[in-house]
Amino acid sequence: MNPIKTLRSVIRFERIETDRVERRLARAASVADLRRIAKRRLPGGVFDYIDGAAEDERTLAANQAAFSSVTFRPRVLTGTEKVDISATILGRPIDYPLVLAPTGFTRIADPQGELAVARAAARAGLPYTLSTLSTRSIEEVRAVSDGRLWFQVYAWRDRGLVKEMIERASSARYEALVLTVDTAVLGRRERDVRRGFSLPPKIGPRTIVDGALHPGWTWAFVRAEPIRFANVAGRSVGDGASPVSLSDYVNAQFDPALSWDDIDWLRSVWDGPIVLKGVQTVEDAIIAADRGVDAIALSNHGGRQLDGAPAILPLVAPVADAVGGRTEIICDGGVRRGSDIAKAVAAGANAVMAGRAYLYGLGAGGERGVDKVLDWFRADLVRTMSLLGVASVADLDRSFVSLC
Repeated sequence: MNPIKTLRSVIRFERIETDRVERRLARAASVADLRRIAKRRLPGGVFDYIDGAAEDERTLAANQAAFSSVTFRPRVLTGTEKVDISATILGRPIDYPLVLAPTGFTRIADPQGELAVARAAARAGLPYTLSTLSTRSIEEVRAVSDGRLWFQVYAWRDRGLVKEMIERASSARYEALVLTVDTAVLGRRERDVRRGFSLPPKIGPRTIVDGALHPGWTWAFVRAEPIRFANVAGRSVGDGASPVSLSDYVNAQFDPALSWDDIDWLRSVWDGPIVLKGVQTVEDAIIAADRGVDAIALSNHGGRQLDGAPAILPLVAPVADAVGGRTEIICDGGVRRGSDIAKAVAAGANAVMAGRAYLYGLGAGGERGVDKVLDWFRADLVRTMSLLGVASVADLDRSFVSLC
């Protein structure tokens, strides 16, 4: 017996990975792992802006706890050889029922920011929603993506500015408007208060120390062009050229008097689909359906606005029953795995939105980190449906879950 040959038959030597990003991402098996990597790589204030929520962060915790509390009811011997995870949203097909949620100031996680996320979404066959307060403009994002793009709208006091941005989105072939309605004032995000966090970050002793402890992020940040609110660059509302706290900016520029009548105004300047993001009660979902809104995103802003607002997943079933298919339903808040997508769809959602999950990927590994999150979601959903014994997303219903 040749001992060398025997040893080779039972031992495989791992290939040495020379790519630093690939080495980093290879250590991750879940979104939670990417969150831990992002926490190590990003300055504390930047990570807390992404990770944090309002006040005691009870609603943030409740969103994820709601998914954890739902159990599956798998069926066996169903003869399910292959599963079809494709779906439709706003009447058009998507590779699986996920929409990338709008997140502001994305370039603080990685210099490519929204451009990286848009490219990853297009590769995955999923819609990407660009925030009004993005750090790449409507036109810049369209230039790098031939995929489905939605544009998220806040109700600025200056309606002329809103109209101008909507016209730009239309010219750039954005498909839908996502009107966010839960920001009459900004929630008190106490992690940001403790950090003295501003956009762009102010330079001071604490910032310098934090930057020195995170040299990879700091080097990339100082080499990149300055971070601005790209969609309002040069406007009188301010574009973030000077450090400003988010709460001061939002409270000065956004209109707290937004009402249902503004839906009619929005329709007068936009002829595409409208998604209403921030609905948190059955009553408001019914009003939205009565107003002819194309879709509602049940959302508490990731727990970043009203602490104590309801977790979102438990709202899906009663809202679906109440609106009776008159408007599409998107579940936004706490999605960390493809199995969470399956739970939301089974409860009655047409799709889910996720924001923090891809930001953790972006902070951990840039564009490739976002790719990894979207690939995981896809594989998770296929595996979950296979183990449930359900052949297609269209067949997912409440018989496959035990809802609380």
